[in-house]
Amino acid sequence: MHSRSHLITQEGRIALEKELDHLWRVERRQVTQAVTEAAAHGDRSENAEYKEGKRRLREIDRRIRFLRKRLDVVKVVEYDPAQNGKVFFGAWVELENENGQTARYRIVGTDEFDPQKNAISVNSPMARALIGKEVDDEVTVQTPEGKKIWYINAIQYQPFHTD
Repeated sequence: MHSRSHLITQEGRIALEKELDHLWRVERRQVTQAVTEAAAHGDRSENAEYKEGKRRLREIDRRIRFLRKRLDVVKVVEYDPAQNGKVFFGAWVELENENGQTARYRIVGTDEFDPQKNAISVNSPMARALIGKEVDDEVTVQTPEGKKIWYINAIQYQPFHTD
């Protein structure tokens, strides 16, 4: 099994805490109530609402257990002004390829990886190539399509503002 990084941003920790709180205080209560109501309708062996509710309750409980364990071991990486000018965990990085196409990524922990938000895992080939680099450095990343070369245009520890 792939080992999980225990590093997380402060925003990532808050998101996990919010998810845990919502599952415990809202979803679990709603599903438990629905299961109780479905059970009152008699024969459970042929009661689809009861079976589905019990299945969903198991999913919620499994996720709650996972989140509680993760929150016990994750380590928030705080921003340090000494990082300025170099790429480290939590950085937003603007890159440009040989064709002039740009991309922006944030290097985050495994719990925060989200392609929709351009949040890449610190364990990804791109993040590993970027760590420790500076503006104007060239990085080579091995991809399924072959090696890709990127140039670092900007490094920030606050989000880039979209124009």
